[in-house]
Amino acid sequence: MNMAKRLAAELLGTFWLVLGGCGSAVLAAKFGGEGNPLGIGFVGVALAFGLTVLTGAYAFGHVSGAHFNPAVTVGLCAGGRFPARDVVPYILAQVVGGFLAACILLHIASGAPGFAIDGSQAGAFASNGYGPLSPGGYSVAAAFLCEVVLTAMFLVVIMGATHGRAPAGFAPLAIGLALTLIHLISIPVTNTSVNPARSTAVAVFAGSGALSQLWLFWVAPLLGGVIGGIAYKWIGAEPRPG
Repeated sequence: MNMAKRLAAELLGTFWLVLGGCGSAVLAAKFGGEGNPLGIGFVGVALAFGLTVLTGAYAFGHVSGAHFNPAVTVGLCAGGRFPARDVVPYILAQVVGGFLAACILLHIASGAPGFAIDGSQAGAFASNGYGPLSPGGYSVAAAFLCEVVLTAMFLVVIMGATHGRAPAGFAPLAIGLALTLIHLISIPVTNTSVNPARSTAVAVFAGSGALSQLWLFWVAPLLGGVIGGIAYKWIGAEPRPG
């Protein structure tokens, strides 16, 4: 497939992930106030992230592989499933797509009376954080471990679901459900990243606190992606004949 089309697919797919996932957190999670039955809560946000990946994978998987996430791109490279020469272009496309989605989300959210981003609050504009910026007040060590382990397991699911011997056609479903589960586990800890492009997109608008903690949401997911990619490369390797 032409590289320009692959990068456009990664840009659009990451755009969709950030718009759908972070948009649900910003616009719908607490709609009507705390305890309002119209608000979707963190379970709804978890489902939204899973659904964006599921639908995006079906839409763009045949074009670009539907990474939509620098940690996935790096992990697949570490696992021998993606060429190293294409890693940087993919990551750049993902970051741009996420940023464009955050820009549009900000303009939509600003249309409501009284909208403001309080960067001192955990999860401001769907941002990720630890310590005082963690929804549950979790420490930097807990946040780092959570992001590494969950990203590693995400790569294991992705590589297993897309293995040549896996059931055909079901990979996006497994990957989307895995991302939903990851959010159900880790929203209270870090507001769930496992995706540096998603974290960067909203941190730009969430204030200096989110930006100062952004390093963790690059380092931990990328490390987790490498661990998961290498682990599945060994686990899923075909046995040599004889």
